[in-house]
Amino acid sequence: MALLHNRINNEELKKRLFEETEPRTTISFYNYFEIRNPYEFRDYLYKHLQQLKVFGRIYIAKEGINAQISVPVTEFQSFKNFLYGIEGLNGIRLNIAVDDDGKSFWVLRIKVRNKIVADGIDDESFNMNQKGKYVNAEQMNILMNDPDTVIIDMRNHYEYEVGHFVKALEVPSDTFREQLPMAVDMMKGNEDKNIIMYCTGGIRCEKASAFMLHKGFKNVFHLEGGIINYTRQIKEKGLESKFIGKNFVFDERLGERITKDVIARCHQCGKPCDVHTNCRNDACHLLFIQCDDCAVKFDGCCSVECKEIFHLPEEHQKQIRKGINKGQNIFNKSKVRLRPRLNEMNDD
Repeated sequence: MALLHNRINNEELKKRLFEETEPRTTISFYNYFEIRNPYEFRDYLYKHLQQLKVFGRIYIAKEGINAQISVPVTEFQSFKNFLYGIEGLNGIRLNIAVDDDGKSFWVLRIKVRNKIVADGIDDESFNMNQKGKYVNAEQMNILMNDPDTVIIDMRNHYEYEVGHFVKALEVPSDTFREQLPMAVDMMKGNEDKNIIMYCTGGIRCEKASAFMLHKGFKNVFHLEGGIINYTRQIKEKGLESKFIGKNFVFDERLGERITKDVIARCHQCGKPCDVHTNCRNDACHLLFIQCDDCAVKFDGCCSVECKEIFHLPEEHQKQIRKGINKGQNIFNKSKVRLRPRLNEMNDD
């Protein structure tokens, strides 16, 4: 019987990934459809995807599936055949990564959640079947030229910071559940305008479009397949990219370049830079933007304090980390959400 979860430590799994010689393709997909028994469906997926050597992160809920995975090139067709043989997933769009080395994931994790996107919606009258109209890349570019069109970015602030559509409005928040009511408040008085929602792969903006319609807005659209699919379409059709910069992604790459524009700045020195990294001090692990010079100066850490901790003996570092709950530790220039100070850590 196949194992239904991984039993090998992460370091060994990473080592095995980088020793692989066969290329992999990074793929994301989602679909809102009824899953009556998410746990049973989870185990079914795990057994079959493990056999195909699929790595990645998949969330299952009664409302559907959300997946970011990598598949060996030789297994891609078998994977596609398996996926399309599942009721509710036949023919769904597979978003192929734009800037991909195949090293995005090193283990398969499938988790059951209450929702595939945490939205904070508890209104029983909300219906995902009543959602906005899809727009493709060509339609997106045309609508963006209309002065009565408003573009809303439904990604987190750190995603928007490194890349976004021209003239897109940022909803400055760390979580999607906070953004939904904020987007409604931002658009009050503009109920008759064309509103286009977009996100990385389509899952968040699809739900956001349904929420906006639920709140009384009339002309709501959402970008089909998100930024990933938009980028593929403009390359295939030779269209101008209205998205500038990098597309942040939630895997080891932390971003895929769409255009050469660097619109963000290093959070330490202020030089143009759009490279995200995590602080090497494991008691902090802050997600922030760091240029090459600052990476050398701070040894990949986000501050002098974290650099000092990083160079302490491992046993001392473990004592400092003990009891610390980092939560979602992300640099936010508007909220100045910075890592704990050295003296605060030593007080624990």
